[in-house]
Amino acid sequence: MSTPSTPRPSGSAPKSEAPRPTQVKRPAPTGTGSRPAAAGARPAAGQARPAGARPAGQRPAGAQRPANGQERLVRPAPKAKVRKARLLVSKVEPFSVLKLAFLLSVAFGVITVVAAVGIWALLDLMGTFDAFNQLIQDAMAEGGFDLRQTMSLGQVASYATIIAVVNVVVISIVSMLGAVLYNIAASLVGGVGVTLTDD
Repeated sequence: MSTPSTPRPSGSAPKSEAPRPTQVKRPAPTGTGSRPAAAGARPAAGQARPAGARPAGQRPAGAQRPANGQERLVRPAPKAKVRKARLLVSKVEPFSVLKLAFLLSVAFGVITVVAAVGIWALLDLMGTFDAFNQLIQDAMAEGGFDLRQTMSLGQVASYATIIAVVNVVVISIVSMLGAVLYNIAASLVGGVGVTLTDD
């Protein structure tokens, strides 16, 4: 015959579970005679070091030294050496010389025509033709001589144009022949030396 189990009172802990002892925190010593802990003192055994703490005498990474009132002078970069290259003009293309000489001679011809017309107009404004006509009449006792009829503006422009065209042809041909002669001479002596340097 089984005996009924006695009911266990509520709130009572089982015998298998022992109560945990409570830890009593010791208050920090406060008093005039107590010695404050040094900033760099090591923690006692068994105590963990705080997360942000660092040992004394060590500088944190990335920290910069305080400025002493004087900025650090930056030395200028050393100046690069000037490079030099010595080259020889051993050959000149005659056709390129011909084209360049033709363009320059055309420009020179235009300047010649404009200068001739300008000089004639300047002499006419200064009265040079009238003075020359009066001088011829007084010296040779001949009337009716007019320098403007002999050297009119149209004639001066025509003469200047003819001279400009002749100069274009002559300068172009002479320049091309000079290039050919230079090539022949350069094949014998090596050409003209040119030295190139950096700025």
